[in-house]
Amino acid sequence: MVQDRFHGRVRDAQRSCEWPGCEEAGEFRAPGVKASGFDGPGHYRWFCLEHIRAFNAGYDYFEGMSPEEIWAAQSPIHGWEQETRAFRPTAGIDSAPRWADFADPLDAISQRARRAKEAMRPMAWPDGRIASPEEKRALDTLGLGVDADRRELRVRYSDLLHRYHPDRNGGDRAHENKLQQVVEAYQMLRKLPGFA
Repeated sequence: MVQDRFHGRVRDAQRSCEWPGCEEAGEFRAPGVKASGFDGPGHYRWFCLEHIRAFNAGYDYFEGMSPEEIWAAQSPIHGWEQETRAFRPTAGIDSAPRWADFADPLDAISQRARRAKEAMRPMAWPDGRIASPEEKRALDTLGLGVDADRRELRVRYSDLLHRYHPDRNGGDRAHENKLQQVVEAYQMLRKLPGFA
């Protein structure tokens, strides 16, 4: 299959045009019923040059949108309303460094490497006992150290619960896996002697 760089034609595709009654090769891709998204690539339709032009002439991107949704999609700042994960105030807590805090990107990368190295080092509780990998993972999930007390554990759990729970964050269900990890980490740590 060879694709023309600027034309959008996919030669040698071995597809026929999906326009009713057309026998030409379907060399041009058009959006189908399901668009690309989180669930993977969307469904596409394939047309010949004549019928892709006809399809494009009648295609309405805004079909089915309310006037408010159309205005938002046409806004020059569409997509820029939120900070990206690396520039949020809480960036660096989860895993990646907060890029805005570094003048040189190599400093940010080296900090990430230092964190990875520290994560491999064994952790000891204040009583001298070595933390198990599960306990260490739970502490990392909550962003706590071995010197944290019961109050810090509860405050951190509450903060993360508010951040990730759909009832608290405006119905955003994108963080349900993270929420489950936070709950499991809290349930494990609260039973340990250091947090009793």
